[in-house]
Amino acid sequence: MTKQIWLNLPVKNVSRSKEFFSELGFSFNTERGNTENSACMIVGEKGVVIMLFEENTFKNFTNTDIPAYGTEVLFSIDAESRDDVDAMAVKVAQAGGKIFSQPASSQGWMYGFGFADLDGHRWNVLYMDMSQIPA
Repeated sequence: MTKQIWLNLPVKNVSRSKEFFSELGFSFNTERGNTENSACMIVGEKGVVIMLFEENTFKNFTNTDIPAYGTEVLFSIDAESRDDVDAMAVKVAQAGGKIFSQPASSQGWMYGFGFADLDGHRWNVLYMDMSQIPA
C-alpha cells in the first residue's frame, strides 16, 4: 500500500529555485535527490517531499510539454499565526516571488495570501483559527 507521497515540479533553474525556497525557510535533503538537475525540498513537520526538477529532466519523466498557462495545482501550506502569514509574505516579496493575493481574512476563520514562485507555480499560505469555525 502507499506509504508516502512526493510531488515533482519543473523549474527553469534548480539552483535559483533552491535559493528562493531556502529564503522562505524551506529545508532540503542534502543526502538524496540533489544534483545539478534536481533538489529534494522538505515541507512541514511530516516531511512532505517536493522534488524540484530542471524542465528538460521533468519532460523526460512525463513525456509531455510543460503547460505555460493556467493553474493546475494550488499548494497550500499552513502557518502558526497571522503574524507568520505576514512574515512569509514579506519573505516571498524579498526573494522575488509574485504575490497575487495580499494577506487578508476569509470566512471569519482563515487568514492568508497567495503567491507565485519563480516558475509561476502557485502557493497559498494560511493560518486557520479552528476556534472560529462556525458550528
